[in-house]
Amino acid sequence: MIRRLISLLFLAWAIGFLWFVVALPRPAEDSIKTDAVIVPTGGAGRIARGLEVLDKGLAEKLLVSGVDPEVKPGEFAAQFGVAPGQMACCITLGHDAVDTRSNASETAKWVAQNDVRSLRLVTTDWHMRRTAGELARKLPDHVTVIRDAVPSKPDLGTLFLEYHKLLASRAAGLADL
Repeated sequence: MIRRLISLLFLAWAIGFLWFVVALPRPAEDSIKTDAVIVPTGGAGRIARGLEVLDKGLAEKLLVSGVDPEVKPGEFAAQFGVAPGQMACCITLGHDAVDTRSNASETAKWVAQNDVRSLRLVTTDWHMRRTAGELARKLPDHVTVIRDAVPSKPDLGTLFLEYHKLLASRAAGLADL
């Protein structure tokens, strides 16, 4: 009986991991407009994609969550080629988050302060499911989230670790119910 249970659990884990690896989230359509774009720091291409969304007029505001407190707006603008006017009107650097869960908290607070009803979440493909899940637990139900995954070429170790973080995140979410 115990062996069958362990075998069943292992099979469920293996099928889940295979699904996680094979069906990584994809980029969103460029025709979709939202009130804001949210970019948690940490992965290559995320900030560039968030700025591209802003430049194309697909969102009016951008929150970059989890920026190191040492980074000042002028430094950010210089590094990413952002015009001072765009930096002043449209881009917020969030300095409170240190991980995916606190990115969600920082984002939910910013969304409430800025009366955002729809947002585009930009993060790396392998990170999208966990980030979106954490965000869904923090945002009010009336906020629409469009997932815009930045394609990457993660190694097996990254995928293995992220899959387990996703499982832990979902278990924590169930425990919060």
